[in-house]
Amino acid sequence: MELKIGSYTVAITNPEKILFPKDKITKLDLITYYHDIAPVMFPYLKNRLIVMLRYPAGIDKEGFFHKDAPDYFPSWIKRKSVPKEKGGIVHYVIGSNSATMPYLANFGCITPHIWLSKVDVLHKPDTMIFDLDPDKASFAMVQKVALLLRDFLIDLKLVPFVKTTGQHGLHVVVPIKRLYDFDTVRACARAIAQELVNKYPQMLTLEMRKEKRGNRIFVDFLRNAFGQTAVAPYGVRPHEHAPVAAPIDWDEVEDKKLISARYTIKTIFKRLEKKGDPWEEAYAGGRRSLATALKLVE
Repeated sequence: MELKIGSYTVAITNPEKILFPKDKITKLDLITYYHDIAPVMFPYLKNRLIVMLRYPAGIDKEGFFHKDAPDYFPSWIKRKSVPKEKGGIVHYVIGSNSATMPYLANFGCITPHIWLSKVDVLHKPDTMIFDLDPDKASFAMVQKVALLLRDFLIDLKLVPFVKTTGQHGLHVVVPIKRLYDFDTVRACARAIAQELVNKYPQMLTLEMRKEKRGNRIFVDFLRNAFGQTAVAPYGVRPHEHAPVAAPIDWDEVEDKKLISARYTIKTIFKRLEKKGDPWEEAYAGGRRSLATALKLVE
């Protein structure tokens, strides 16, 4: 079986393989989703390195992260060779065309995780991210914290965006100008998180050990480092119903019915038909310098 996408041909193997057993979602369903979502999703993948979270036997079996593109990938799946810290090289897939994700889905990749920098300037990120991890806290508290973080970031002359993770929490994403290395951006993100924790110590924590968090929300700034990744917007998560990491508007964060896994591969298109991609017009124009925020580091 083959799928033609522009000038590219994706060979589909075992299309009827069940990847999501309870929902009977097949590999072909996943490939079709990534084909259909490509016009909306691809701008967020374009020119970024992809780490593949693969479940070739389905989500009821153990999955794994796969970084190195096999030699047999076709030439139109572009790669970038990146040296490892301790020797060796990883050949990452680059989001280079709208056929990339359908091809990777056939390879068993359910979730693409993307770098926070682009391939042409790998050491200078254009994205800062905060992962609000509730653990034992309620999702309502996650919503409240996201709004507090939004307001603080705006005070720092930044333009924050928000997406569901498709799992438990929310990601607050900040497009930034490519002026700083990862160490600087991470230090800035940590200072922002610390400032917020200082203001709301009963609600927030920077404690990485879950047993020490209690009912507080972990403001995870640790992804802001070279080689770290975050789930791509509209990426599918390996959970029941195939939830999607969905960009949303800030007013939706105030919706008491919101949950992180609200949108799935079966419902996201109805949402897009109704509201479009809430990041589409503003995201690219939202890049700002960290000049004000970096004063917190001094």
